[in-house]
Amino acid sequence: MISISLCMIVKNEEDTIVRCLESIKDIVDEINIIDTGSTDQTKEVLKKYTNRIYDFEWVHDFAKARNYAFQQATKDYILWLDADDVFLPEDQKKLKELKGSLDLTTDSVTMDYNLSTDQHGNVLTRLKRNRLVKRTNQFQWIGAVHEYLEVYGAIVHSDVAVTHHSVRHDTNRNLLIYEKQLANRVEFSPRDLFYFANELKDHQMYLRAIEFYERFLLTEKGWIEDNISACGRLADCFLELGDYKKELESNLRSFQYDHPRPEFCCRLGFYFLKKKELHAAIFWYTLATEITLSSQNLGLQSPQFSTWLPHLQLCVCFDQLGQHKIAYEHNEKARQYRPDDSRILQNKEYLESVLIEGLEQNE
Repeated sequence: MISISLCMIVKNEEDTIVRCLESIKDIVDEINIIDTGSTDQTKEVLKKYTNRIYDFEWVHDFAKARNYAFQQATKDYILWLDADDVFLPEDQKKLKELKGSLDLTTDSVTMDYNLSTDQHGNVLTRLKRNRLVKRTNQFQWIGAVHEYLEVYGAIVHSDVAVTHHSVRHDTNRNLLIYEKQLANRVEFSPRDLFYFANELKDHQMYLRAIEFYERFLLTEKGWIEDNISACGRLADCFLELGDYKKELESNLRSFQYDHPRPEFCCRLGFYFLKKKELHAAIFWYTLATEITLSSQNLGLQSPQFSTWLPHLQLCVCFDQLGQHKIAYEHNEKARQYRPDDSRILQNKEYLESVLIEGLEQNE
Protein backbone atom coordinates (compact mmCIF):
# COMPACT_ATOMS: atom_id res chain seq x y z
CA MET A 1 0.00 0.00 0.00
CA ILE A 2 1.26 3.46 -0.87
CA SER A 3 1.71 6.19 1.73
CA ILE A 4 0.27 9.71 1.31
CA SER A 5 1.35 13.15 2.50
CA LEU A 6 -1.39 15.76 2.62
CA CYS A 7 -0.06 19.24 1.78
CA MET A 8 -2.12 22.40 2.25
CA ILE A 9 -1.61 26.15 2.37
CA VAL A 10 -3.95 28.07 4.68
CA LYS A 11 -4.67 31.47 6.15
CA ASN A 12 -7.46 32.24 8.63
CA GLU A 13 -9.35 29.02 7.99
CA GLU A 14 -10.71 28.28 11.46
CA ASP A 15 -14.24 28.05 10.03
CA THR A 16 -13.47 25.39 7.41
CA ILE A 17 -10.29 23.48 8.22
CA VAL A 18 -11.90 21.04 10.67
CA ARG A 19 -14.46 19.88 8.13
CA CYS A 20 -11.69 19.32 5.58
CA LEU A 21 -9.30 17.44 7.87
CA GLU A 22 -12.01 15.29 9.41
CA SER A 23 -12.81 14.01 5.93
CA ILE A 24 -9.21 12.93 5.21
CA LYS A 25 -7.31 12.40 8.49
CA ASP A 26 -7.90 8.63 8.61
CA ILE A 27 -6.69 8.10 5.04
CA VAL A 28 -3.44 10.07 4.76
CA ASP A 29 -0.25 9.14 6.59
CA GLU A 30 1.06 12.67 7.11
CA ILE A 31 -0.46 16.15 7.28
CA ASN A 32 1.67 19.16 6.31
CA ILE A 33 0.10 22.59 6.75
CA ILE A 34 1.70 25.79 5.47
CA ASP A 35 0.32 28.87 7.22
CA THR A 36 0.74 32.11 5.30
CA GLY A 37 -0.14 34.49 8.12
CA SER A 38 -3.24 33.45 10.05
CA THR A 39 -4.48 35.87 12.71
CA ASP A 40 -7.40 33.76 13.94
CA GLN A 41 -7.38 30.38 15.76
CA THR A 42 -6.36 28.34 12.70
CA LYS A 43 -3.05 27.18 14.16
CA GLU A 44 -4.63 26.13 17.45
CA VAL A 45 -7.20 24.09 15.57
CA LEU A 46 -4.50 22.49 13.42
CA LYS A 47 -2.53 21.27 16.44
CA LYS A 48 -5.28 18.73 17.07
CA TYR A 49 -4.44 17.07 13.76
CA THR A 50 -0.70 17.50 13.16
CA ASN A 51 2.53 18.93 14.50
CA ARG A 52 3.83 19.53 10.98
CA ILE A 53 2.78 23.19 10.78
CA TYR A 54 5.09 25.57 8.93
CA ASP A 55 5.07 29.35 8.54
CA PHE A 56 5.57 30.85 5.10
CA GLU A 57 5.74 34.56 4.43
CA TRP A 58 3.06 35.45 1.89
CA VAL A 59 4.66 36.94 -1.23
CA HIS A 60 1.48 37.15 -3.37
CA ASP A 61 2.42 33.98 -5.23
CA PHE A 62 0.37 30.81 -4.78
CA ALA A 63 2.79 28.61 -6.73
CA LYS A 64 5.69 29.48 -4.41
CA ALA A 65 3.57 28.65 -1.36
CA ARG A 66 2.39 25.33 -2.79
CA ASN A 67 5.89 24.34 -3.89
CA TYR A 68 7.12 25.02 -0.35
CA ALA A 69 4.31 22.84 0.97
CA PHE A 70 5.32 20.00 -1.35
CA GLN A 71 8.90 20.25 -0.10
CA GLN A 72 7.75 19.22 3.38
CA ALA A 73 6.26 15.92 2.21
CA THR A 74 8.03 12.66 3.08
CA LYS A 75 5.64 9.93 1.86
CA ASP A 76 5.25 8.14 -1.49
CA TYR A 77 2.57 10.44 -2.85
CA ILE A 78 1.40 13.99 -2.22
CA LEU A 79 -2.28 14.88 -1.97
CA TRP A 80 -3.16 18.58 -2.06
CA LEU A 81 -6.35 20.25 -0.90
CA ASP A 82 -7.68 23.68 -0.03
CA ALA A 83 -9.26 24.33 3.35
CA ASP A 84 -12.78 24.50 1.91
CA ASP A 85 -12.47 21.13 0.14
CA VAL A 86 -13.87 17.88 1.51
CA PHE A 87 -14.09 14.22 0.63
CA LEU A 88 -17.70 13.08 0.95
CA PRO A 89 -18.21 9.63 2.56
CA GLU A 90 -18.50 7.79 -0.78
CA ASP A 91 -15.30 9.43 -2.01
CA GLN A 92 -13.47 8.62 1.22
CA LYS A 93 -14.26 4.97 0.52
CA LYS A 94 -13.06 5.26 -3.08
CA LEU A 95 -9.83 6.97 -1.99
CA LYS A 96 -9.10 4.22 0.53
CA GLU A 97 -9.57 1.63 -2.21
CA LEU A 98 -7.31 3.63 -4.53
CA LYS A 99 -4.65 3.86 -1.85
CA GLY A 100 -4.67 0.09 -1.49
CA SER A 101 -4.48 -0.66 -5.19
CA LEU A 102 -2.33 2.11 -6.70
CA ASP A 103 0.80 0.98 -8.48
CA LEU A 104 3.99 2.86 -7.61
CA THR A 105 4.67 3.29 -11.32
CA THR A 106 1.83 5.83 -11.41
CA ASP A 107 3.05 9.42 -11.61
CA SER A 108 -0.22 11.26 -11.08
CA VAL A 109 -3.87 10.56 -10.30
CA THR A 110 -6.62 12.90 -11.45
CA MET A 111 -9.80 13.38 -9.44
CA ASP A 112 -12.99 15.21 -10.23
CA TYR A 113 -13.30 18.59 -8.53
CA ASN A 114 -16.98 19.28 -7.91
CA LEU A 115 -17.18 23.06 -7.68
CA SER A 116 -20.92 23.38 -7.16
CA THR A 117 -24.02 21.22 -6.78
CA ASP A 118 -27.75 21.86 -6.72
CA GLN A 119 -30.16 20.97 -3.92
CA HIS A 120 -30.68 17.55 -5.48
CA GLY A 121 -26.99 16.67 -5.39
CA ASN A 122 -26.53 17.10 -9.16
CA VAL A 123 -23.11 18.50 -10.01
CA LEU A 124 -23.44 21.90 -11.67
CA THR A 125 -19.78 22.53 -12.45
CA ARG A 126 -16.75 20.28 -12.22
CA LEU A 127 -13.30 19.80 -13.63
CA LYS A 128 -10.48 17.31 -13.27
CA ARG A 129 -7.30 18.12 -11.38
CA ASN A 130 -4.03 16.25 -10.97
CA ARG A 131 -4.66 15.71 -7.28
CA LEU A 132 -2.34 12.90 -6.10
CA VAL A 133 1.24 12.94 -7.40
CA LYS A 134 4.41 10.96 -6.84
CA ARG A 135 6.68 12.86 -4.47
CA THR A 136 10.00 11.82 -6.01
CA ASN A 137 9.01 13.35 -9.37
CA GLN A 138 9.23 16.80 -7.76
CA PHE A 139 6.42 18.21 -9.86
CA GLN A 140 6.27 22.01 -9.70
CA TRP A 141 3.43 24.49 -9.34
CA ILE A 142 3.42 27.33 -11.86
CA GLY A 143 1.63 30.70 -11.71
CA ALA A 144 1.23 33.36 -9.03
CA VAL A 145 -2.56 33.19 -9.38
CA HIS A 146 -4.73 30.31 -10.59
CA GLU A 147 -1.64 28.18 -10.31
CA TYR A 148 -1.41 24.79 -11.97
CA LEU A 149 0.63 21.66 -11.29
CA GLU A 150 2.81 20.64 -14.22
CA VAL A 151 2.82 16.84 -14.44
CA TYR A 152 3.90 14.19 -16.90
CA GLY A 153 4.25 10.43 -17.16
CA ALA A 154 1.77 7.68 -16.29
CA ILE A 155 -1.52 9.34 -15.29
CA VAL A 156 -4.48 7.47 -13.82
CA HIS A 157 -7.93 9.02 -14.18
CA SER A 158 -9.81 8.00 -11.04
CA ASP A 159 -13.50 8.26 -10.13
CA VAL A 160 -12.68 9.86 -6.78
CA ALA A 161 -14.08 13.36 -6.31
CA VAL A 162 -13.12 16.30 -4.13
CA THR A 163 -16.07 18.54 -3.28
CA HIS A 164 -15.65 22.29 -2.85
CA HIS A 165 -17.74 23.83 -0.05
CA SER A 166 -16.78 27.49 0.11
CA VAL A 167 -17.77 29.47 3.19
CA ARG A 168 -16.20 32.78 2.18
CA HIS A 169 -13.86 34.11 -0.45
CA ASP A 170 -11.71 37.20 -0.82
CA THR A 171 -13.20 38.40 -4.10
CA ASN A 172 -10.58 41.10 -4.69
CA ARG A 173 -7.43 39.12 -3.84
CA ASN A 174 -6.64 37.65 -7.25
CA LEU A 175 -7.57 40.80 -9.14
CA LEU A 176 -5.26 42.88 -6.99
CA ILE A 177 -2.37 40.46 -7.55
CA TYR A 178 -2.83 40.70 -11.30
CA GLU A 179 -3.19 44.50 -11.21
CA LYS A 180 0.04 44.73 -9.20
CA GLN A 181 1.85 42.56 -11.75
CA LEU A 182 0.46 44.65 -14.58
CA ALA A 183 1.64 47.86 -12.90
CA ASN A 184 5.10 46.32 -12.46
CA ARG A 185 5.17 45.45 -16.18
CA VAL A 186 5.30 41.71 -15.53
CA GLU A 187 4.88 39.87 -18.82
CA PHE A 188 1.65 37.89 -18.76
CA SER A 189 1.60 34.38 -20.16
CA PRO A 190 -1.43 33.41 -22.27
CA ARG A 191 -2.82 31.68 -19.18
CA ASP A 192 -2.36 34.86 -17.12
CA LEU A 193 -4.19 36.89 -19.78
CA PHE A 194 -7.11 34.47 -19.63
CA TYR A 195 -7.42 34.42 -15.85
CA PHE A 196 -6.94 38.18 -15.55
CA ALA A 197 -9.78 38.62 -18.04
CA ASN A 198 -11.89 36.29 -15.88
CA GLU A 199 -11.23 38.44 -12.83
CA LEU A 200 -12.17 41.58 -14.75
CA LYS A 201 -15.40 39.99 -15.97
CA ASP A 202 -16.29 38.79 -12.47
CA HIS A 203 -15.85 42.38 -11.27
CA GLN A 204 -18.18 43.61 -14.06
CA MET A 205 -15.36 45.41 -15.86
CA TYR A 206 -16.66 44.13 -19.18
CA LEU A 207 -14.80 46.34 -21.64
CA ARG A 208 -11.41 45.60 -20.06
CA ALA A 209 -12.33 41.92 -19.86
CA ILE A 210 -13.09 41.87 -23.59
CA GLU A 211 -9.72 43.48 -24.28
CA PHE A 212 -7.81 40.82 -22.36
CA TYR A 213 -9.87 37.89 -23.69
CA GLU A 214 -9.03 39.10 -27.20
CA ARG A 215 -5.37 39.46 -26.31
CA PHE A 216 -5.42 35.92 -24.93
CA LEU A 217 -7.08 34.40 -28.00
CA LEU A 218 -4.80 36.31 -30.37
CA THR A 219 -1.73 34.61 -28.86
CA GLU A 220 -3.02 31.33 -30.33
CA LYS A 221 -1.12 29.63 -27.53
CA GLY A 222 -3.94 28.99 -25.08
CA TRP A 223 -5.11 25.60 -23.86
CA ILE A 224 -8.06 24.52 -26.01
CA GLU A 225 -10.41 24.41 -23.00
CA ASP A 226 -9.44 27.97 -22.02
CA ASN A 227 -9.96 29.10 -25.64
CA ILE A 228 -13.47 27.67 -25.63
CA SER A 229 -14.23 29.12 -22.22
CA ALA A 230 -12.98 32.54 -23.33
CA CYS A 231 -15.49 32.52 -26.19
CA GLY A 232 -18.34 31.88 -23.77
CA ARG A 233 -17.14 34.57 -21.39
CA LEU A 234 -16.79 37.02 -24.25
CA ALA A 235 -20.39 36.25 -25.17
CA ASP A 236 -21.41 36.98 -21.58
CA CYS A 237 -19.62 40.33 -21.68
CA PHE A 238 -21.29 41.36 -24.93
CA LEU A 239 -24.66 40.24 -23.55
CA GLU A 240 -24.16 42.48 -20.51
CA LEU A 241 -23.26 45.35 -22.85
CA GLY A 242 -26.32 44.74 -25.03
CA ASP A 243 -24.32 43.83 -28.15
CA TYR A 244 -26.29 40.75 -29.18
CA LYS A 245 -24.64 40.40 -32.59
CA LYS A 246 -21.21 40.03 -31.01
CA GLU A 247 -22.69 37.75 -28.36
CA LEU A 248 -23.79 35.41 -31.16
CA GLU A 249 -20.44 35.72 -32.95
CA SER A 250 -18.56 34.86 -29.75
CA ASN A 251 -20.62 31.73 -29.18
CA LEU A 252 -20.09 30.58 -32.76
CA ARG A 253 -16.39 31.40 -32.44
CA SER A 254 -16.00 28.48 -30.02
CA PHE A 255 -16.61 26.02 -32.88
CA GLN A 256 -13.23 26.77 -34.42
CA TYR A 257 -11.56 25.06 -31.46
CA ASP A 258 -13.61 21.85 -31.21
CA HIS A 259 -16.97 20.29 -31.99
CA PRO A 260 -19.99 22.09 -30.51
CA ARG A 261 -20.11 21.72 -26.73
CA PRO A 262 -23.45 21.31 -24.89
CA GLU A 263 -23.04 24.68 -23.16
CA PHE A 264 -22.75 26.52 -26.46
CA CYS A 265 -25.63 24.59 -27.97
CA CYS A 266 -27.77 25.79 -25.05
CA ARG A 267 -26.46 29.32 -25.47
CA LEU A 268 -27.48 29.28 -29.13
CA GLY A 269 -30.79 27.65 -28.29
CA PHE A 270 -31.55 30.47 -25.86
CA TYR A 271 -30.49 33.09 -28.41
CA PHE A 272 -33.01 31.78 -30.93
CA LEU A 273 -35.68 31.16 -28.31
CA LYS A 274 -35.55 34.84 -27.34
CA LYS A 275 -36.04 35.70 -31.02
CA LYS A 276 -39.04 33.31 -31.18
CA GLU A 277 -37.24 31.25 -33.83
CA LEU A 278 -38.42 28.05 -32.22
CA HIS A 279 -37.28 25.48 -34.78
CA ALA A 280 -33.72 26.83 -34.64
CA ALA A 281 -33.87 26.77 -30.84
CA ILE A 282 -35.11 23.17 -30.90
CA PHE A 283 -32.23 22.16 -33.17
CA TRP A 284 -29.59 23.50 -30.79
CA TYR A 285 -31.24 22.26 -27.59
CA THR A 286 -31.68 18.79 -29.08
CA LEU A 287 -28.04 18.72 -30.12
CA ALA A 288 -27.05 19.61 -26.54
CA THR A 289 -28.74 16.43 -25.26
CA GLU A 290 -26.85 14.29 -27.79
CA ILE A 291 -23.28 15.40 -27.05
CA THR A 292 -21.18 13.76 -24.36
CA LEU A 293 -17.71 14.83 -23.33
CA SER A 294 -14.92 12.43 -22.53
CA SER A 295 -14.70 11.55 -18.85
CA GLN A 296 -10.98 12.35 -19.14
CA ASN A 297 -11.57 15.93 -20.27
CA LEU A 298 -9.71 18.22 -17.86
CA GLY A 299 -11.71 21.34 -18.72
CA LEU A 300 -14.57 22.86 -16.75
CA GLN A 301 -17.74 20.84 -17.29
CA SER A 302 -21.33 21.76 -16.47
CA PRO A 303 -23.49 18.63 -16.78
CA GLN A 304 -26.76 20.59 -16.65
CA PHE A 305 -26.18 21.73 -20.24
CA SER A 306 -26.57 18.17 -21.51
CA THR A 307 -29.13 16.91 -18.97
CA TRP A 308 -32.09 18.73 -17.44
CA LEU A 309 -31.61 22.24 -18.84
CA PRO A 310 -31.99 21.55 -22.59
CA HIS A 311 -34.95 19.26 -21.88
CA LEU A 312 -36.63 22.00 -19.85
CA GLN A 313 -36.08 24.47 -22.67
CA LEU A 314 -37.31 21.97 -25.26
CA CYS A 315 -40.46 21.69 -23.18
CA VAL A 316 -40.90 25.45 -23.52
CA CYS A 317 -40.27 25.39 -27.26
CA PHE A 318 -42.67 22.54 -28.04
CA ASP A 319 -45.34 24.04 -25.78
CA GLN A 320 -45.17 27.29 -27.74
CA LEU A 321 -45.56 25.27 -30.95
CA GLY A 322 -48.65 23.59 -29.49
CA GLN A 323 -46.98 20.16 -29.40
CA HIS A 324 -47.91 19.50 -25.81
CA LYS A 325 -47.26 15.76 -25.70
CA ILE A 326 -43.64 16.22 -26.79
CA ALA A 327 -43.31 19.14 -24.39
CA TYR A 328 -44.53 16.90 -21.56
CA GLU A 329 -42.02 14.17 -22.48
CA HIS A 330 -39.11 16.61 -22.30
CA ASN A 331 -40.36 18.01 -19.00
CA GLU A 332 -40.43 14.49 -17.57
CA LYS A 333 -36.83 13.95 -18.70
CA ALA A 334 -35.86 17.16 -16.91
CA ARG A 335 -37.76 16.01 -13.79
CA GLN A 336 -35.58 12.91 -13.56
CA TYR A 337 -32.68 15.18 -12.64
CA ARG A 338 -34.56 17.81 -10.63
CA PRO A 339 -37.65 16.14 -9.12
CA ASP A 340 -38.50 19.07 -6.85
CA ASP A 341 -37.82 21.96 -9.23
CA SER A 342 -40.83 24.29 -8.95
CA ARG A 343 -40.66 25.26 -12.63
CA ILE A 344 -40.70 21.64 -13.74
CA LEU A 345 -43.53 20.75 -11.37
CA GLN A 346 -45.57 23.71 -12.61
CA ASN A 347 -44.95 22.58 -16.19
CA LYS A 348 -46.07 19.07 -15.26
CA GLU A 349 -49.33 20.31 -13.74
CA TYR A 350 -50.05 22.65 -16.61
CA LEU A 351 -49.24 20.16 -19.40
CA GLU A 352 -51.21 17.34 -17.75
CA SER A 353 -54.27 19.60 -17.60
CA VAL A 354 -53.83 20.57 -21.27
CA LEU A 355 -53.41 16.94 -22.35
CA ILE A 356 -56.43 15.80 -20.32
CA GLU A 357 -58.53 18.61 -21.79
CA GLY A 358 -57.43 17.55 -25.26
CA LEU A 359 -58.47 13.95 -24.62
CA GLU A 360 -61.85 15.03 -23.33
CA GLN A 361 -62.46 17.17 -26.40
CA ASN A 362 -61.65 14.22 -28.66
CA GLU A 363 -64.12 11.89 -26.95
